[in-house]
Amino acid sequence: MIEEKMRYSDADLAEFKEIIINKMDKAKADLELIKSAYMNDLNNGTDDTSPTFKAFEEGSETMSKEANSQLAIRQEKFLRDLKNALFRVENKTYGVCKVTGKLIGKDRLRVVPHATMSIEAKNMQR
Repeated sequence: MIEEKMRYSDADLAEFKEIIINKMDKAKADLELIKSAYMNDLNNGTDDTSPTFKAFEEGSETMSKEANSQLAIRQEKFLRDLKNALFRVENKTYGVCKVTGKLIGKDRLRVVPHATMSIEAKNMQR
């Protein structure tokens, strides 16, 4: 007898798909905010102020650009992870731990819908 691989039901997968799509929408909106903040940093209106203030402002502006750039990179990775999770929902492999082969807990997936490992597998990594 061939053992059937454990997986979530289609109803569960539909719930997770909705969670993932909602997170993706929010993540895209957040990424747009980060990008627009970055674009606004390029011209923040200090052109007509004193040279001393402008020097301080430029240092702050560089740090802000770097922080925004890092945020954008992290947000893009998060979106990529969510897209991969959506792909796993579509091919019905979503929620299966890549280390143990067991189902990842529903509560974990509701909070971290792009998770690929169970808590048990994560703890083994430490």
